Amino acid sequence: FNTALLYYGEDDDRVQDLSASILATRSYVDDRTLSLGLTADALTGASPNGALPQSFPQTFTQPSGKRVYSTDANELPIDDTFRDTRVALTANWQQPLGRLYEINVGASLSREYDYTHFGLNGRISRDFNQRNTTLSAGLAISADTLDPVGEAPEGLTQMLNVDDLSNRTGSQDKDVIDLVLGVTQVVSRNLLVQVNYSYSDSSGYLNDPYKLIGVVDGTTGDAVPVTPTPGVDGPSHLNFFEHRPEDRVKHSLYTQAKYYMGGNVLDISYRYMTDDWEIDSHTVDLRYRWPIGDKSYIEPHLRFYSQTAAEFHTLSLIDGDPLPEYASADYRLGEFNAITAGLKYGWKTGNGNDMSVRAEVYQQSGSVSSSNLIGNQVNQDNYPDLNAIIVQFGYQFGK
Repeated sequence: FNTALLYYGEDDDRVQDLSASILATRSYVDDRTLSLGLTADALTGASPNGALPQSFPQTFTQPSGKRVYSTDANELPIDDTFRDTRVALTANWQQPLGRLYEINVGASLSREYDYTHFGLNGRISRDFNQRNTTLSAGLAISADTLDPVGEAPEGLTQMLNVDDLSNRTGSQDKDVIDLVLGVTQVVSRNLLVQVNYSYSDSSGYLNDPYKLIGVVDGTTGDAVPVTPTPGVDGPSHLNFFEHRPEDRVKHSLYTQAKYYMGGNVLDISYRYMTDDWEIDSHTVDLRYRWPIGDKSYIEPHLRFYSQTAAEFHTLSLIDGDPLPEYASADYRLGEFNAITAGLKYGWKTGNGNDMSVRAEVYQQSGSVSSSNLIGNQVNQDNYPDLNAIIVQFGYQFGK
């Protein structure tokens, strides 16, 4: 049994996540294994809604369409009604197939308040070169259903007043196909290298139904006010719901090397991803396991990440201009860099089980070209930094 309890918390009272998981593995004769996993997440906090900070207060209609919430002047607009719980189940069966082949098949199911996922996966591998080389191929498919609070809004339609759901379209579906081809090579007694290529095709409803884009004056950059309806609560300024393409194809190349150095282990990996949304990302991950005596170790961890912006990412829409085909102000689709740094400490308990604790900090900083800013937008922090802490406790028993 592998168990873990994880806390993830962003600063400024943004997203907080408490996650508990357990993975049980049962071994049978002939190297056959069954793995069953259970994960439960509880998320709370506030999430940026996509609108820009302004020098005056702003009011927005909640995703449910039942109430409004407000943001103070010069503050990043965030939706503090964000709440969710998730329960996920996984099952995998692995066994040899003949002398040199191995297969793994599995299924996954998860349920959130507004999201349901079901997936199937399979992998086959074959050893060559006196088992020093392994080729593998894996395929995963998933069918997801989104049932957002207040129903899914139509893309690039206006945020409406309370109780006006005329631009909502009910639940939506999304399908994903993932393919992974890989080779693992034993280079020497101390060096192991792996290279993977992965292909991912997502289709269906790919919008975030809770993200907005503010409409601004083309000269001042200020949000365009909305004429209020007497006696009816609603947004104070003009905002549209985002709209993304209904297809996304991603290509990734992943390389990893593990090097054993007299008890210490250096683990380094690099991943490059590109997609047809014009996002390119680079990830470098470094880990170094350093034994302390016979029963404990420390493992420093450093991760660097950078990405370019999606071709349809924009800070805002200009009042009077024709609406684009696609647009999103979601900071996760913008240009940013991130770094994760931390330390893991693990040890053997008195009864021979494994225990560990991991603490990390995450820092993300985005960039906005001055050429993309309009008027008073230069005086605002349109892409504030994000800082988070991660703490995880792990316990493995039953060997």
